[in-house]
Amino acid sequence: MQFTLEFGGGLELLCDSVKIHKVNINLLNDSDILTMKDLLSWVRTNLIKERPEMFMKGDTVRPGVLVLVNDCDWELSGQLDTTLEDKDVIVFISTLHGG
Repeated sequence: MQFTLEFGGGLELLCDSVKIHKVNINLLNDSDILTMKDLLSWVRTNLIKERPEMFMKGDTVRPGVLVLVNDCDWELSGQLDTTLEDKDVIVFISTLHGG
């Protein structure tokens, strides 16, 4: 499955300062669905280059990270249980900024 992953609000610094990633992810365990929980695990293993604790806490994103799936807040679509489809666009934006 192909996805576009976008990181903003400083989260791109955890991914070698690359904001937009076009990725191909194989389905896990020959399943025909991929959930946000699966995607977050893949992102932690394959994209986050440093300080993963700044992006994730446990199996989910840290408080203060806004997640959009096709421009829709993931809280409206089931959060970790959100089912992803080919060519979805997932955006991660940190709402916490130093000052």
